[in-house]
Amino acid sequence: METTTLLRSSFGLCAVSSLSYLRQRTSASKRRLISVKSITSTTPPPSTSVRLERKDNDEKGATVAEKVVANPYSNVETARPELRKSLSDFLEEARELVVDGSGPPRWFSPLECGAQAQTQGSPLLLFIPGIDGTGLGLISHHKKLGEVFDIWCLHIPVSDRTPAKDLVKLIEKTVKLEHSRFPNRPIYLVGESIGACLALDVAARNPNIDLSLIMVNPATHINNFISQLLSGMLSVLPDGIPTLLEDIFGVKQGALSNEFSSERMGRVGGGMLRDLLAVLTNLPTLGRMFSKDTLLWKLEMLKSAVASANSHIYSVRAETIILLSGRFQWLLNKEYIDRYSRTFPKCIVRKLDSNGQFPLMEDGVDLANIIKATSFYRRGKSHDHISDYIMPTPYELKQQMDNDRWLVDGASPVMLSTREDGTLVRSLEGLPLEGPVLYVGNHMLLAFDMIPMISQILKERNIHLRGLAHPMFFLNLDDTILDTKMLDKYKIMGGVPVSNFSIYKLLREKAHVLLYPGGVREALHRKGEEHKLFWPERSEFVRVASKFGAKIIPFGVVGVDDICKFILDSNDQRKIPILKDIVKTATRIAGNIREGDESELGKQDIEKELKDKEKAQELYLQVKSEVEQCVAYLKVKRESDPYRHLLPRMMYQASHGWSSEIPTFDL
Repeated sequence: METTTLLRSSFGLCAVSSLSYLRQRTSASKRRLISVKSITSTTPPPSTSVRLERKDNDEKGATVAEKVVANPYSNVETARPELRKSLSDFLEEARELVVDGSGPPRWFSPLECGAQAQTQGSPLLLFIPGIDGTGLGLISHHKKLGEVFDIWCLHIPVSDRTPAKDLVKLIEKTVKLEHSRFPNRPIYLVGESIGACLALDVAARNPNIDLSLIMVNPATHINNFISQLLSGMLSVLPDGIPTLLEDIFGVKQGALSNEFSSERMGRVGGGMLRDLLAVLTNLPTLGRMFSKDTLLWKLEMLKSAVASANSHIYSVRAETIILLSGRFQWLLNKEYIDRYSRTFPKCIVRKLDSNGQFPLMEDGVDLANIIKATSFYRRGKSHDHISDYIMPTPYELKQQMDNDRWLVDGASPVMLSTREDGTLVRSLEGLPLEGPVLYVGNHMLLAFDMIPMISQILKERNIHLRGLAHPMFFLNLDDTILDTKMLDKYKIMGGVPVSNFSIYKLLREKAHVLLYPGGVREALHRKGEEHKLFWPERSEFVRVASKFGAKIIPFGVVGVDDICKFILDSNDQRKIPILKDIVKTATRIAGNIREGDESELGKQDIEKELKDKEKAQELYLQVKSEVEQCVAYLKVKRESDPYRHLLPRMMYQASHGWSSEIPTFDL
């Protein structure tokens, strides 16, 4: 039996004025159109991580080779947004597709994601286009989605007049074929506008196939008055849209490039002008894509698709995300969307408040990020917070750190750790790199310290700390109760619903796990209870750690709870109606999780690993005592911290730079 290693305490400290923190001490134009049958899965590509080999001499003079993985998060402050194609790229690549606008609808796999997207085990993503029909609607997302999905896009040529019911049959045939080939692989249907109606119809017709449905601005309701008005307007418009626009603007296409040169656009500035230039310089492409006959046909097809989809929505069993633009309401009907959200077994409605008609082509919308933030990505029958988790990109981590900047700057946290020889250092170098490791500490007010702590450890040590959080954080609650976007960061940064079974699975995978045994009660300290521990009597995490020989790192944090002296405590908060509902929900969920945990954990036969419950309890109390000693140490030492208060910290940063780390008490 492996033994549990208890490392020396870790310490957390922060300025009194706000947050507390952790200090630790421890011992394209070249795209291809491919028929469905020719697309095959390949083996996963080799890892792209950069590995450096360092040779050191040990005490006996022997050469020791050590593999060091380059930390992609070390310079996260300078991380740039992921490269993504723009509207101009869309129109450039669409040009080739609309020039030869004949033939039947067919699938293609984008080149920029084909090499990595078809990896074994990746779920299949079928994109069904909107009114343009090109299949390029995900062009801004191909690269990022292609890292975790096998992506096929449906191309509907401009001259094609396949009825909606036959398009549904085509998509359905593909779904059934791929399901028969890989019965355990989920299939994602992503549809935009008209495509969302077709995807919804396919999902309703195939309730027994494992489907996930993403509908972007679904045109699931047609106003008869508006549709008749549009038909009438289209009937009197000239056939050549480029000619019409040139007449309106009084500018011929040949003059547009000179009038809106890239240099001039850079001086004027703004993505809107660049998009306008892209549209104006690609009028022939748009003219072929949206000819009068094509638009009239699409409108009739939309009516048919809507009627069919709405006729049997109660058959849908697929889990669903509905993405709604805040500035695109004329084809959206809120009553229908509410009907879907109540009817579908699992439905998430995500509002894109600042986006318009084509959000997938607009800045600020990252479909891969939305899928991660809603726990919608899965490789099996259901989402697994451990095996289905996708690490944040450096830029995603930067976004999280920027979102918490006000908290971090106000708190000016400092982290300490202890080397194996007992030396206390102002860094995190004392943390072990190899897992499994279980970090156990005191909970601060509303867990304000958890995300910044995870970010700093990832940035400094390339250690990904999987925080165990309240299960409520992973529910897609009604927006009227809570803005669910506030909880995205817990999922993006690797949070896992707290349970004994989650600890078991994480430690089995040799992960670094963050646990607050005090739970919700300790996160909602009342006035006068600052830094007090509310740990349960049981010692389950010690037994689980024992099974896997995990290191246990006790740590302490101070600072955040000082806010309790100035704001409402948990008793005051419970009197506010919205917070009262949230607390009730959290308590109910926590109770259900505890009841379910017992049976799951019991299946693992942990008793065999640590039969002496008295010793387990002794170790548990030792860990608790270490945490209390950490907190007591910090409370004493911070009294001699010359930068404890806000003004000295601001003066230091003003003279040393706002990104400089502020000193603390003498070690």
